[in-house]
Amino acid sequence: MKVVVTSTGPGLDDELDPRFGRCQYFLVVDTDKMEVLESIENEGIMASGGAGIQAGQFVANKGAEAVITGNVGPNAIQTLQAGGIGVYLAPPGTVRQAIEAFKKEALQGVSTPTVDAHHGVSGPEAGAAPGYGAGMGMGRGMGRGMGMGRGMGMGRGYGYQPTPEPSPEINELRSEINELKRDLGEMKELLKKLAQS
Repeated sequence: MKVVVTSTGPGLDDELDPRFGRCQYFLVVDTDKMEVLESIENEGIMASGGAGIQAGQFVANKGAEAVITGNVGPNAIQTLQAGGIGVYLAPPGTVRQAIEAFKKEALQGVSTPTVDAHHGVSGPEAGAAPGYGAGMGMGRGMGRGMGMGRGMGMGRGYGYQPTPEPSPEINELRSEINELKRDLGEMKELLKKLAQS
């Protein structure tokens, strides 16, 4: 099976990156051969917006059947689901350990977001707590460097906490997702027609 795993480096023995849209590397892995087919640095790591959508499109373009990561945001989960791609959460550890757990069906599959939009964005404009070691605080007092053993500062766990009112940027991203879903549907139909001819 071909899967995409988020990683901090280019190899199977590098640590799993808990972020999806803003991970350091995407590893395209053949789980049957336990072999990295491609190791791609994530161009969306510093994107101000749309990183989850871009990452979801990347995974779909690679023909992956599943994604293994630590967390996934609302835009990414919608994009992946539109492409029929399964999402599995892995605990901290190496890429190899995550794939082995996946093969044993020991990873949790998710169909809803596990973090807010823009999780993993750094800089004051994103509301993140200053400094990676202090945690990805998201400006809600969740920083304090209390979680996950990697300085991620998720003191209250993985729970998705929706904002009371979506910002105009979120509404715009939702509109883009709907357009992408339509485009994806059209592409699937075209592929079917081409395969039949």
